[in-house]
Order: sequence, then C-alpha cells, then structure tokens
Amino acid sequence: MMHSPARRVRLQLGFGHGRAFLQAWHDWQLDPVRAARLDVVAIDPAPPDAAALRQAHRGGTLQPLAEALAAQWPPLSRNLHRLSFEGGRVRLLLAVGEPLAMLPQLQAQVDDILIDEFVMSADPQRAALRLSKGLARLAAPGAELHAAPALQALRPALVSAGFDIQPASTGLRARYRPQFVPRRRGTATLPGGEAHALIVGAGLAGCATAWALADQGWQSTVIERAEAPALQGSGNPAGLFHGIVNPQDGAHARFNRAAALLAQRTMQQAIAAGAVRGSAQGLLRLDTRSGAVETMRAELAALQLPAGYVQALSAAEAGALCGLPLPHPAWYYPGGGWVQPAALARHFLQLAGPATSLRVGLKVQSLRHAGGLWQLLDAAGQSLAEAATVVLANAADAPRLLQTPHWPLQTVRGQISLYRPADGGTALRLPAMPLAGAGYLLPDVDGLAVFGASSHPGDADAGVRDTDHAYNLQRLARLSPASLPPAGLQPAQLQGRIGWRCTADDRLPLVGAVPDEAAGRDGRFERVEDWPRQPGLHVFTGLGSRGISWAELGAQVLAARISGAPVPLEASLVDALDPARFALRLGRLRR
Repeated sequence: MMHSPARRVRLQLGFGHGRAFLQAWHDWQLDPVRAARLDVVAIDPAPPDAAALRQAHRGGTLQPLAEALAAQWPPLSRNLHRLSFEGGRVRLLLAVGEPLAMLPQLQAQVDDILIDEFVMSADPQRAALRLSKGLARLAAPGAELHAAPALQALRPALVSAGFDIQPASTGLRARYRPQFVPRRRGTATLPGGEAHALIVGAGLAGCATAWALADQGWQSTVIERAEAPALQGSGNPAGLFHGIVNPQDGAHARFNRAAALLAQRTMQQAIAAGAVRGSAQGLLRLDTRSGAVETMRAELAALQLPAGYVQALSAAEAGALCGLPLPHPAWYYPGGGWVQPAALARHFLQLAGPATSLRVGLKVQSLRHAGGLWQLLDAAGQSLAEAATVVLANAADAPRLLQTPHWPLQTVRGQISLYRPADGGTALRLPAMPLAGAGYLLPDVDGLAVFGASSHPGDADAGVRDTDHAYNLQRLARLSPASLPPAGLQPAQLQGRIGWRCTADDRLPLVGAVPDEAAGRDGRFERVEDWPRQPGLHVFTGLGSRGISWAELGAQVLAARISGAPVPLEASLVDALDPARFALRLGRLRR
C-alpha cells in the first residue's frame, strides 16, 4: 500500500504565465496518493500581471485554477509573496527577483527543481556554479532536477554541487546525491514527534500563530490569562494596517511591506465575509519631510514600488480622496485600512478551527523543561499544560518567563481618544478613509470618532488622563485642522481607552526559536543562524503598534520554522526578526 507524503516542495526558476504551477496543482488534484500539502516556490524577475494570467489560460483546462490564482495575485513588489489555495493545502511562494539574488534568501527543503529559464549573464561559468550551489543548498537528498534543453552547459557545475546527471530524452535531468548533506537553514525537526504546540497569549500574535500552525497541519492549545481573547493591547475599537516607504528600504521597510501586502488580502477577505468590521479600501499617511510630492514620486521610482502597494499624492489629491483639506502630500496605500483588532484575533481562531483549543483565565507563572517537555506552571508550581513545543506570544510578559531582562523591550502606554456627539452636539468631520501621520484619525466607527494616540514608555498608569486627550487633540489639529469643529473640543468631552504596547529598540518584532544564551556566553557565534536554541521554545512578541499589520506574516514565519515548511520571508529579514539578534549583540560586547 502506498503512503502519501506529508509535503511535496517544488522549486521553479521562471514562472512565465504560471503554466507549470497550474499544471502541478491540477496534477495534485487528480493524484490519489498525492502529498497532503503541495508547496511551489517560484522565482521570476518579472512575473505577469493578473490580466495576463487570465488571458493566457482562457478556454483551457487550467482556466478555473488560473482564475483562482489571478484573484489572489499581489502587487508585484520585490518580495516573497505567499498565496494559498485548497484550504492551505496548495501554496505558491512567488519570489520576485533574479534567481542568483533570490536563491540565498530562500529557506526550504525542496523535492523537485524545474528550471524553465535562466540567463547565464556575462560570466556563464561563474553563474552556473553559483546557481548549482544555491540549488544544492535547498535540495533534499534524492531531489530531482529538470532543466530546459538549452541549459546543458549546467552539467559540470551541477555535478560539482552533488547532482548526478540522469539519462534524458530531452532537456537536462539530474538527481541530488551529495557525499554529505549540508546543514540547512529554516528546516525543523519535530520535537517529541507530536505536531502539537502550546501558545501562551490570545492576542493578535497568539491567535495568528494558532491559525498559521493549523495551516501547516499542527494542533495547538492557546492559554490566556484573561477571560476572553484580545482584551489587552488588542482591545481598542479599531486599529490601522498599512506599509511604509523609506528611501533606504532597509529591513524595517521591507518587512513592513511584506506584512502589509499579506494583511491586505486577509483583511479584504475577512471584511467581505462579514467576520470583521473595518475597511481595506485605502489609507493616507501624510508626509511632512519635504512637502514636495515630486520628491516622493522619485523615491517610489527608485525603489520600483508598484502602484498597487503605494502611491504619492499631492495635498490636493489626497484631500479629494479622503474628503478633507490636508496640509501636506501623502502616501496612499490602496490596500491599507482599519479593522477591529479583537474581532480579527477571534477570526484567526475561527480560521484555525478544530485544530486549536482556547483555555482562558490561566496565568502562566513560570516555565520548566523536563523529560523533553515544556511545562507551563501556575503560581503554586502546578502544571497547567505541557508539550514539546511552546510559543510565548504574551507581549511584555514573555521576557519575564524567559528570564531575559537584558532584551531591549519596553512597554509603552498609549491612550486613544473617543468622541461621540451628544444630542445636538457638533460632530467632527471624519475622513472617508483612515488618515495617519503624527497621530491618526479614523472614519466613523459605529458612531464614534477615534483618534490618537499618546505614547509613554514605562508608564503603568491605567487611568484615562485629560493631559493625554489634550495631546491627542493637538496632534489632530496638525493632522487635519478642518476635522475639528470651529469651537474646538475640550478633553472633558472625550472618552478614552488605555493600552500597552510591547516594542523592541530596533522597532522590529521578535519571531523565532529562543536562543540558549548560556551556550553562547563565550561570544564565539558570529551569526544568528549559528546560535544554539532552547529545544522547542519559541517567542513571538514586540509587535508594538503594528500588530494588525505584522501578526499574520510573523505567525506564518514562525509556523514554517516550527513545521519545516518553506519560510515566506527572505532569510535576511528572518535574521532581523530572530530573538537571537540580542544574544549576538551581547556576545560581541563581552569580547
């Protein structure tokens, strides 16, 4: 009796109009002993747009699949774009860029390699060697490679990288049979052999992680100290999601872009289904640096950012879009918007379905590792639950459980302001879409005007303060003077809500396996990927004010690292999020 594998991973160089991917998907549907999951990683420097995809397959047997692919097609920025089909059982990870540049950024173990096209560049021998080494780094032992007939020149380089050339009637065929198997990044070994994880914290991070793990075929139990999910930092009536633009396009900007593009599709689907209140029809962020929209447009051209992700608008254009006169030009994010974060967290749990269970009203006081299992202990030292895999998604409480006080995390108090006009009272003029900059103002949220927010690191005061309302009003006046009534507003007319955000000093979240810092105290490790880890223990925290935008991508990265699936983020960005970055800094200081 044949047993289907849990996962089949295919790597394509060259996407074209998607025929190879669509055919692999179609064949998977018809295969009675198919893999439970099919992951296709495709690299292409210039993929087609959605209209071209539809046109290329119109009238053919692959048209229904092409329509489903085109419906999810993202703005083609130079990122990794993860698209999911068949309830998560078929995935496409589209890498937009040159193969030799993108291969080192991939973290996966692939079973099949298809080279549709590859340009040898001005130095064919060196390009062939670089390509072959990049493929060998990703290939599982026994992986099969098929290349176009025009690529016979790759044969010597493939042999030197550990591939055996196989007889083939057409093209080039090879199998990866190395003398030794190199250590790989991004792959996982299943601790204890059980695909079950405990997740501490039921905010956006924890609930998104439960969904991401379920998407990889894992079970999870979410432990929450409150009586319901998302009552802490995720409890505001509304929050924003959008990307950012930075001329240097560093790790922060690139991660924000990847996260925002993924969030855009998820929010649109959730809102359309009625699962979450909000809008994904655009967001404006004022730019006060130069005041020249021409400078902003030059930045977009230099960064090659697609209009489906961001556009630069003059003050007049942005004002016409949101319905308020604005004092500055603005970045327009067509897929940005707002949602209710608590509803989004609950939606993530609903998407996880029966693969996850929620246990509330349980405070985890400490952790204990014994017999290959992590135990979550209460204040009396009694075990609340145990498993080989644990994810700490409990914001600023994670460092306490890990006993890592040197991690540069801080808790920031934020107060939002809420205004509901009394009978006959004067309403604020609200924008047609969220307006952000120095502060933010939302469209109507169930009759409320929502704006803010103040920011006070290390402030534990849980009371609503008039001074913070006054600060929010000052920022609102600079953001959109026309929004305020002629007589203005007073703090006493406002309601408020307090929340605390957990942020890191480099403004990026912590996503990954917890480093074994005792093992690296001698400072001998030069890269985060080399740092020893505490087996089965992971952290997802430091989302700051970007939880809506970051939660899904961060959770998918973490779930991929836990399950061994292809990681949907460039390796350099995975390193930038890795909690071992702090241990690495500390090790360097100790030298």
